[in-house]
Amino acid sequence: MKIPSDSLHQRVALVTGAGSGLGKSAAKALAHAGAYVAAVGRTQDELDATVAEINRNGGNAIALLADISHSDQVCAAIEATVQRWGRLDIVFANAGINGVWAPLEKLSEADWDQTMNINLRGTFVTIKHAVPHMKAHGDGGSIIVTSSVNGTRMFSNTGATAYACSKAGQVALVKMLALELAASKIRINAICPGAIESMIDDSTEQKEIPDRLPVDFPDGEVPINHGAPGTSGQVAELVWFLASDASSHITGTEIFIDGGQSLLQG
Repeated sequence: MKIPSDSLHQRVALVTGAGSGLGKSAAKALAHAGAYVAAVGRTQDELDATVAEINRNGGNAIALLADISHSDQVCAAIEATVQRWGRLDIVFANAGINGVWAPLEKLSEADWDQTMNINLRGTFVTIKHAVPHMKAHGDGGSIIVTSSVNGTRMFSNTGATAYACSKAGQVALVKMLALELAASKIRINAICPGAIESMIDDSTEQKEIPDRLPVDFPDGEVPINHGAPGTSGQVAELVWFLASDASSHITGTEIFIDGGQSLLQG
């Protein structure tokens, strides 16, 4: 890992979806950089494993059980973080699902609502309740949101309508809040991963998906890697960059981390 071990010394970070995939990798990266980490998620044993690994390697982390689609659980996790360490500096609003991918007529209102409640409303709720604590200490801070190439630069994944709309909404939220929070020195940016080795595909339910429109590339779907997906570690390094002072002049921006995939498949 190419992250300086003291670059986030004694800053406090809250990471949602920290039990696996991008969230787990980012939690470990932020802890490696010196941050105190509140690992938030819905599965206790996964969170415990993340925290145990961090603490075993000299970090300082706690596990907090919360479902981001429930505001009271999010508030409780944030309050527990601030009670433990006295402040909140970094929020990685990462938790989300792929949800149901289906043709419009097969996509139920319940399917739509579930994806929106977790991905978009959950991101809103996380940021809404974190910001007062970030403002309280007067030092600013950084919020990073996990969006996607879907709905932002890529629209060829047939059936991903609810998911893509939730991810587009996250980018709009980031841009609106960048100006609103600037006076408090709080930066907010979105990362837009393409194909990444993670577990989010486990939360995808597909219903009668028709064939995707053909998109051809001689060496695969990710030009820079000849078809190989990126890694959660690469995403974690981007999260660290956006959380650290190295990105102090960057806010309101979506950053694509996809090896050029979305340029090809858009």
